[in-house]
Amino acid sequence: MKGVVYKSTGSWYTVKSENGTFYECRIKGKFRIGGIKSTNPIAVGDRVRFDVETKGDETIGIIHTIEERENYIIRKSVNLSKQTHIIASNIDKAFLLVTLNNPPTFTTFIDRFLVTAEAYDIEAILLFNKVDTYSEEERLEIKYLAHLYRTIGYTCIGISAKTGKNIEKVKALMTHQTSMFSGHSGTGKSTLINALEPGLDLKTSEISEQHLQGQHTTTFAEMFDLSFDAQIIDTPGIRGFGLVEMDREEVGDYFPEFFELKSECKFNNCLHLEEPQCAVKEALEADEIAWSRYKSYLQILEGEEENYRKDIYSSS
Repeated sequence: MKGVVYKSTGSWYTVKSENGTFYECRIKGKFRIGGIKSTNPIAVGDRVRFDVETKGDETIGIIHTIEERENYIIRKSVNLSKQTHIIASNIDKAFLLVTLNNPPTFTTFIDRFLVTAEAYDIEAILLFNKVDTYSEEERLEIKYLAHLYRTIGYTCIGISAKTGKNIEKVKALMTHQTSMFSGHSGTGKSTLINALEPGLDLKTSEISEQHLQGQHTTTFAEMFDLSFDAQIIDTPGIRGFGLVEMDREEVGDYFPEFFELKSECKFNNCLHLEEPQCAVKEALEADEIAWSRYKSYLQILEGEEENYRKDIYSSS
């Protein structure tokens, strides 16, 4: 039988078959996919082939084949630095929820998410949530960030999952698509999904005032069919986004504004560091490229992890 993985809990997988029936499945033996040493060999969104076995009153599926993925979003596993974790596969759009505070989403995190989406050719959209809670000064900061990313070419929408602001715009982008929703814990993913599809009634929880961190209400990635002809993959809140190893020479290609200027650099293998006649550095000095983006690029290039305490909005 053929089906799509709707939920992964590590050892069990909920698979929706072509006829719409859901089966609880296990993996047949141990296998790796395409050489990727992943903590989860099967991810939500995977198209699989499986056999059904009946033992007494119990019917379970045994997954024996994973069809080739069109794409996937992947990051370094938090506890096992040498391994990777596939968040979801076969995605049309990747939505990242961004909040200015409560909890803060820094540009280093945003940029790493966007770089990964670019690397795997997935359209990324930034949703600036909780706009109903911001002061005038904070709204101006959100507008600045949205302008920064719109200039690069990304779709940015200011939303409020609680008041319903621009929820219809999000729905329109999701129709006929499989969309992944991601972000830090506490950015409002579950509240937003409930606003998009109230019947799902996903659990939500309050932000921890002490740490400004959300409580983890989603433990495993899970896909849902929505009433407006869309599918959504809800993912656990992630604290950091460790990039899977990339060649230094290719990192700049995943920053669209850098890639656009690449042909104007004196050297075709320019890393935009100390090379002479670098179009990217010239654009940076002319304030045509955001310093926060360049700092993110340097961090990735140098293999650094995200720095959550540094004020990355400043240009100093």
